[in-house]
Amino acid sequence: MSNFLPNALVRKLGVNPLFDQEAFLEAHENGLKLTSVRLNPYKPVDLDLKLSESVPWCPDAYYLDERPKFTLDPLFHAGCYYVQEASSMFMAHIIKELGLDKEAVKALDLCAAPGGKSTLLNSVLSSDSLLIANEIIKARANILEDNLMRWGLSNTIVTNNDPTAFRRLPGFFDLMVVDAPCSGSGMFRKDEDSIDEWSEANVKLCSERQRRILADVMPGMATHGYLIYSTCSYSEEENEQILDWLMDEYEFESVTIPVEESWGIEVTESKKHEAKGYRFYPHKTKGEGFFVGVLRFKGIQPMFNIKKLKVEKSPVPIESLKHWIKDYQQFSTFVHHDFVHIFPKELEIYIKAAQQVLYLKNAGTMVGKWLGKELLPSHDLALSIHLSKDIPTTELNLKDAQSFLRKEPLDPSLFPENLKGWSLVNYKGQTLGWVKVLGNRVNNYYPKEIRIANL
Repeated sequence: MSNFLPNALVRKLGVNPLFDQEAFLEAHENGLKLTSVRLNPYKPVDLDLKLSESVPWCPDAYYLDERPKFTLDPLFHAGCYYVQEASSMFMAHIIKELGLDKEAVKALDLCAAPGGKSTLLNSVLSSDSLLIANEIIKARANILEDNLMRWGLSNTIVTNNDPTAFRRLPGFFDLMVVDAPCSGSGMFRKDEDSIDEWSEANVKLCSERQRRILADVMPGMATHGYLIYSTCSYSEEENEQILDWLMDEYEFESVTIPVEESWGIEVTESKKHEAKGYRFYPHKTKGEGFFVGVLRFKGIQPMFNIKKLKVEKSPVPIESLKHWIKDYQQFSTFVHHDFVHIFPKELEIYIKAAQQVLYLKNAGTMVGKWLGKELLPSHDLALSIHLSKDIPTTELNLKDAQSFLRKEPLDPSLFPENLKGWSLVNYKGQTLGWVKVLGNRVNNYYPKEIRIANL
């Protein structure tokens, strides 16, 4: 690894008399790379991973003693855990301190790919909340969709929109999470190539882009809503100065989030408005560089009249899916791109609102393609936490589970002799996907676009 971090960055950080430059440089030079995972509370299982100490600011999150090959682990593909950088998991602590885990909210994760913060929000927000996870770049939106599908919840919409699109949902969101594109200095230790790409000019460009993104989405903020703003940058121009700008331009107040001294998180204040910020340095915390601040909107934001929306009757009644969905009476259906989706009844009107003004990549849980009298089930349904327990299921060992993930044929002798038709395959009690048993052969329905080519 290069011994030389950008001099301009180190010089600016050194203006703070409490900044330990020697320890900061040493943390980058020693090449230490940490791995942490966050468990899916909706899919409890005894993992094969060697979990070490817990991440103190996030429930169900742990450091690993060593980094395994996650592609070899069927439970990774089943959505039982997410590999996420520990510092960014501080979002869980913020949500709990704001009390947003105890009430139904409408939340937007604006720059959501690859899905770490979205799956975290799925875990810590109340189950009757709505989460819209957005990504502007199409290829990254596909990754976001896959990761949220694995997490298994139906109260989520995945969108692929420019931030300006959310102006068409005025006053809609009780919570906005903006993990803004940044110069990336906080990831120098993890991504050594980014050191050569950093410049003061890029910091300035990122700061300007961050302001544009925030200005574009701000009409969607609800009265008394919360904004969680974060970056993986050390630069004040992208962090504290953005908080000051937000408080200059909009009716925001800073929110203080209590932290334990033992966590090593540095609490800062912006120069103009003394807005609280929370900085993670790799020589002080077990994680990479990260910044986050929390603001509350004090103004009155008009909201469009959602009561004017008309919800059309779905061509596929929920009763037709009762053999596939547990507690099916709690859900409504709608058809999107010829596929049937389910979502909680209480969110029906909100999903209708989003459908009218946003490009939806996915919404709720895609159950499958309705063929008139029968369902061609989707992989989304297989990984959903709402899947019926009455569907035939076959448990696989590790070797056969890995074969299934490669989309290889499975030996018919693995399945009961009297089994015919659709069946699930599990590993350690967690669903991996669908097969169709046809007597002397078994068709593997694992999606080819996500199969493991080299396992």
